[in-house]
Amino acid sequence: MNIIFLIKPKCDTAFLYTDDSVRQGLEKMFYHKYTAIPVIDHEGIYHGTITEGDFLWNILGKAPEKSSLTQDIRNLEHHAVSDLIRADFNPPVRVTATMDDLLQRVMDQNFVPVVDDRGVFVGIITRKDVIGYFAKA
Repeated sequence: MNIIFLIKPKCDTAFLYTDDSVRQGLEKMFYHKYTAIPVIDHEGIYHGTITEGDFLWNILGKAPEKSSLTQDIRNLEHHAVSDLIRADFNPPVRVTATMDDLLQRVMDQNFVPVVDDRGVFVGIITRKDVIGYFAKA
């Protein structure tokens, strides 16, 4: 089966831009109740995925010992989400990937980002959709 039938398209997926602030990223994740979210640039190129933990560790790492967390969160408006991306975390698959490729990937992550041949983000495939496919097979 072609994985394209399982893709939740970009227009139906929340994502961040590389130049969004850390505060904007936190607000969007909170609003959508996500634990991880894809990050793209304004040309649509996928750059990575950011998790709740990435935000948390960044905030804790930037927090001066004697200031309040509220002050530090306000300062995070000046830091871009691109600073938080881990290069090796949640790499995308191409639209030509196989179902077996997806199965291996969803064992370690909640969703798999999908890109075209140019690296442009086209959407995600969720763990739930892959499990559903294999349950019906």
